[in-house]
Amino acid sequence: VQQTVQELFGKQPNKSVNPDEAVAMGAAIQGGVLGGDVTDLLLLDVTPLSLGIETLGGVFTKLINRNTTIPTKKSQVFSTAADGQTQVEIKVHQGEREMASDNKMLGRFNLIGIPPAPRGVPQIEVTFDIDANGIVHVSARDRGTGKEQQIAIQSSGGLSKDDIENMVRAAEKHSADDKKRREMIEEINRVESILHDTESKMEEYKDQLPSDEYSKLKEGASKLREKLSNKDSESVQSVKEAADEFQRQSLKLFETAYKKMQSDRESSQSSSSSSSSSSSDQQSSDDDKDKDKDQKEQQNK
Repeated sequence: VQQTVQELFGKQPNKSVNPDEAVAMGAAIQGGVLGGDVTDLLLLDVTPLSLGIETLGGVFTKLINRNTTIPTKKSQVFSTAADGQTQVEIKVHQGEREMASDNKMLGRFNLIGIPPAPRGVPQIEVTFDIDANGIVHVSARDRGTGKEQQIAIQSSGGLSKDDIENMVRAAEKHSADDKKRREMIEEINRVESILHDTESKMEEYKDQLPSDEYSKLKEGASKLREKLSNKDSESVQSVKEAADEFQRQSLKLFETAYKKMQSDRESSQSSSSSSSSSSSDQQSSDDDKDKDKDQKEQQNK
């Protein structure tokens, strides 16, 4: 190696640093830092690859980015993907690809005992905590009940330096395709959320919506779901435009239904108030008649 370097650069390489001594000295200094004996020198270690979890649609959601200095800690709040979901599976991955399946899984665990609730309501706080030894502590806690589960794993995941470099190169190579794939999945997740919320409101306002408009809205939801089922032949933009148009139509109808509910409520309150006033006037008239009758009886006496 030294001869090759000399031939390439035309001069003798510097041999003043002994590699073995450098490694030993670095280890000794780091031991002093961890033990508190060395305070004027700090050796920084970093995460070799990004760390995160798999989320809806198989997307890799990063919590700690590559080359972040350790120790470090990061939390993010997630929620359930289905109504009445009582448990979530936390899949921990490391890598640089946009989809979890293209990265290396480090471990998994379940958080159970989540109270049944509509999707998106429970708050699940996921925390990644990497200590000075590179051990990753991953926990998931339901904010509502306080229930918590966790796992401890090695941040390197048993990968060699070559493995890490290959994963980084693969991420760079597939960057454009991965980005498009992720964008489509995230748009599908958004559209499914719109459909879920809209169909819930349709049932809530069913009595206030004209039957023909209700049918149109139901038909629009079916067409949008059909578009999602053919996502491979659709572009992100076409799905987005169809979803936005459906949402505009539904919001307009729900606004009309809400105003009708408000008007009916005000009419009901007004009618109730009028009835109460009429009853009060009648009572007052009856009281006056009784008073006149008593006065006449007194005069006769």
